[in-house]
Amino acid sequence: MKRSGFTFVELLIAIAIVGILAAIAIPSYSAYTRRANRTDATRTMTFDSQALERCYSQAFTYVNCATAMVGAKPSPQGYYTITIAVPSASSYSVTAVPLAPPQTIDTDCTQFSIDSTGKQSATGSGSTPTQTCWGST
Repeated sequence: MKRSGFTFVELLIAIAIVGILAAIAIPSYSAYTRRANRTDATRTMTFDSQALERCYSQAFTYVNCATAMVGAKPSPQGYYTITIAVPSASSYSVTAVPLAPPQTIDTDCTQFSIDSTGKQSATGSGSTPTQTCWGST
């Protein structure tokens, strides 16, 4: 007599394989989404920086240009808080700090910034956070 179906051992092996694949795939996907969401900060900061530079090219000061822009606001996708500071007429800084998950657990990039000289910088736990966070690597 022939029985159809799976044995208990075959079922356990299939579950083990699915578990191993999930253990590999879920952390990898989570890291990918954190890397992809960093563009929310870098894109917003670059656009804000360009707007300040366009205004500076007409008024030769950042102070009058930034009155509507200065302060903290959420990024378009809501993952970061973008802060624009204009300490003098000839300088500014734009900073991004994680605001919402999954970016709040991103230890590689805890803060991004760009200044009026175009210098990009970042802080994080990696060996080269600026290149990692701004997408150079």
